Amino acid sequence: MPHGTTITQFISEEQRHAPGATGEFTALLNDIVTACKMISNQVNHGALIGALGSAGSENVQGETQKKLDVLSNEIFLQCNAWAGHLGAMASEEMDDIYHIPDEYPRGKYLLTFDPLDGSSNIDVNVSVGTIFSILKCPGGSEKPTVRDFLQAGTQQVAAGYALYGPSTMMVLTTGNGVNGFTLDQNIGEFILTHPNMTIPVDTREFAINASNMRFWDAPVKRYVDECLAGTEGPRGEDFNMRWIASMVAEVHRILTRGGVFLYPMDEKIRSKGQGGKLRLMYEANPMSFIVEQAGGGSVIGRERIMELQPEGLHQRVPVILGSRNEVERIRRYHEEAVG
Repeated sequence: MPHGTTITQFISEEQRHAPGATGEFTALLNDIVTACKMISNQVNHGALIGALGSAGSENVQGETQKKLDVLSNEIFLQCNAWAGHLGAMASEEMDDIYHIPDEYPRGKYLLTFDPLDGSSNIDVNVSVGTIFSILKCPGGSEKPTVRDFLQAGTQQVAAGYALYGPSTMMVLTTGNGVNGFTLDQNIGEFILTHPNMTIPVDTREFAINASNMRFWDAPVKRYVDECLAGTEGPRGEDFNMRWIASMVAEVHRILTRGGVFLYPMDEKIRSKGQGGKLRLMYEANPMSFIVEQAGGGSVIGRERIMELQPEGLHQRVPVILGSRNEVERIRRYHEEAVG
């Protein structure tokens, strides 16, 4: 693609070579891009427009909703409901699926999204983001149900995230590699700046919340202990540890320079009766699609995340993703622990 290619041009060119393309998918992605631009504006001006702080409510997971969580969710619904590309939407912030209002036409796609990932960091000005995933609606259902959304990650048509940091970026895959676009504020367009993003297969950097160390299962503790042992340990190398507590920022760092991100199952999570910490439909599946398309790996322990059959809209799972060789090592440690 030539220098200065916009995200609209890029998507249109990709779809031009897709058999049976009608332009509907391109238009849907453009609506998502518009929503992310609007959320970026809200994030950048949050303190000025009184959008920071708590909204005084909880989402379906029982987490306190920030004002920007609620605003971002509304923006995504408004931008994507009217154009006739979607059959329904599902959001981390809503209990049930969102049916397209009767006054609007319906389309053949389903959209799942986390409107503002990492929002617990928003008041301290740490990078946050939006994560989304697009699925085909089985049989072109006129009135989709929850069951229509419960598709394995391998069925995703596209996935992406927007990162709201020093600059606003959009990272996107449609199953043909991963590309990054930076928002040019002067013209209001995302411009291709990071073509064909790939994750190095090896790394000496890992990200995990070390405060949970006492709760970790043996395979995770083994892996981290080996990394921390440095040149004197079995790995024979020094490792760096990172933790931002914003999945979009963590994954973006890995896409940019390599690394591995772990939010594993542990005794604290298990005692709460949860299957993990991160949401399969809104976080784990779309990020796994992006990471795998960039040459990385993504597992819950022994199993590949994108092969899991979802059991519910808000199902939680452990997540281990990033540089392929490190993910494979951690997967092998889980396998050995069982064997």
